[in-house]
Amino acid sequence: MKNGIEFKGITKRYTDQGQLAVKGIDFCVPQGTLTTLLGPSGCGKTTTLRMIAGLESPSSGAILIDGVDVTTLSAAQRNVSLVFQSYALFPHMTILDNVRYGLTVAGVGRDEAARRAEAALATVGLGGFGARWPGELSGGQQQRVALARALVLEPAVLLFDEPLSNLDARLRRQMRDEIRALQQRLKLTVAYVTHDQSEALAVSDQIIVMRDGMIAQAGTPADLYERPNSEFVAGFMGEALLLPAQARSDSSVWLGPLALPARRQPAPGAPGPVKVAVRPEAWQVGDRGEHPLAGTVVKSTYLGGIYEYTIDTEIGELFVVCPRMARPRAPAETISLSLHETGVSVLIA
Repeated sequence: MKNGIEFKGITKRYTDQGQLAVKGIDFCVPQGTLTTLLGPSGCGKTTTLRMIAGLESPSSGAILIDGVDVTTLSAAQRNVSLVFQSYALFPHMTILDNVRYGLTVAGVGRDEAARRAEAALATVGLGGFGARWPGELSGGQQQRVALARALVLEPAVLLFDEPLSNLDARLRRQMRDEIRALQQRLKLTVAYVTHDQSEALAVSDQIIVMRDGMIAQAGTPADLYERPNSEFVAGFMGEALLLPAQARSDSSVWLGPLALPARRQPAPGAPGPVKVAVRPEAWQVGDRGEHPLAGTVVKSTYLGGIYEYTIDTEIGELFVVCPRMARPRAPAETISLSLHETGVSVLIA
């Protein structure tokens, strides 16, 4: 598959003596796919996005879009559209005029620009909204207008900078699903920045986790969630408890009385202490004596679709998440635990 975006050894330093904001990173976004840049504030993800857009220039390295070196090209020369966090709609313009503004600046005739703007609005589910004003729309509708304004330019690459952070939880879920469906339907090449791991998991073909200007790990959502390569990635890609375990000479790994599921065993290596990341949903809860690890329920919390438990065991206090159970577990109840096939990773040998 041809690459839509390619970074080759990109660094970024804002001043001659300043620290590097981005430290020699390499990655590719295949054409027609969505890659999310994920990480905490100050990790370099927004700087990376701005370099794709041409709003920042790299200090070294090369940026290619559709195989063309655009490192020294301005933002206007790159055929890239950016959807901002703040929507950035013109309040004094109708929705139609907002969407066709970029076409007008590019010299497209008024009637042709209006036709393309109406088509873009229809694409995002806002057909017939052209005569309205931004202030008459909800936050989700304004975000769709911002998306239509980007799409109408028919960019080679579409960029999103924290596009859903101004929406409430329900609208965020709805809009992320709509963005993903639109990206797949139109086969758009997208780079997407967020700090929200659930958002990244929901929309991405590839996730790049950044830390201190470097790439901590890149891969599919399943790769990063199920097979994190470090404590940082395990913690950032969702809640995970890090527990000491023991690798044996036969390459099996034991967490107290529990052997890790066979497909979670690492490649053969030297026996000794390792660390294991266990997701809260990786635990299987049973009656006393049903599973190898005994425990006592310390706290039980009902959250509608799930129960959360704090359980005291010989390997420490565990946080456990279970789907609704026929018989909930009560505080002080003695139970037993084992591990599911997923949600368990050996991190350090």
